Amino acid sequence: MRLPSRSLPLGTDNNMEEKIGLFGGTFNPIHIGHLRVAQEVLENFELDKIIFIPSALPPHKQTHLMTDIEDRLEMIRLSIQNCPESEVSDVELRRSGRSYTIDTVRHFKSVLPDANLYFIIGMDAFLEIDAWKSYQDLFSLISFIVMARPGTGDKIDRVMLENYLQTRISEEYRFSTSDMAYVHPEKQPVFGINVRPLDISSSAVRELIRQNKSVRFLVPQAVEKFIKNKGLFYGEKQ
Repeated sequence: MRLPSRSLPLGTDNNMEEKIGLFGGTFNPIHIGHLRVAQEVLENFELDKIIFIPSALPPHKQTHLMTDIEDRLEMIRLSIQNCPESEVSDVELRRSGRSYTIDTVRHFKSVLPDANLYFIIGMDAFLEIDAWKSYQDLFSLISFIVMARPGTGDKIDRVMLENYLQTRISEEYRFSTSDMAYVHPEKQPVFGINVRPLDISSSAVRELIRQNKSVRFLVPQAVEKFIKNKGLFYGEKQ
């Protein structure tokens, strides 16, 4: 059984409060796939804004393979400069130490106390969330929008998602057909969305650059120019 794409968020959000999606990741570099899924989530959930949040020191990544966060921030800025519904945040750059999602969510809960916040995440990453710091607290603080991603199939597997939630997070999570979400009496809802399966990855973009091949149409033109001008990724080794 597959979870269909949603067009409306949970009924409790049908008010005038701002609805904001938090989209975290390394964005090393940001590419068309990131931008396209963000647009689809924005439209399907009728969000007012999506905030891109590049990780400074992600706990589950090899940081020596990442370019400086200042460059990753600038590439995001260049990518969304003509997108009024998108912003980029340097909150994880300004915070010392490892970049934990729980700290980022608490930050936005404090600075945007009246907004309805949604954490946007791929299915592959979501299925490892029980290894994250204070992951149970995350489910109490913020709703999740889980995206199908290339490599995990182009459809959200409702049975797999429900099994994961009930065995790893809380057995009280149940799928609600009226809300089209997994709901819990005390935690925030978890939504699923089938996004367009553009099979593009940052690692593939970097590999093309290392081979001195074009990344045209895989990244925005302004990002391609920025990468060339700064010589990013050319001398990298895996």
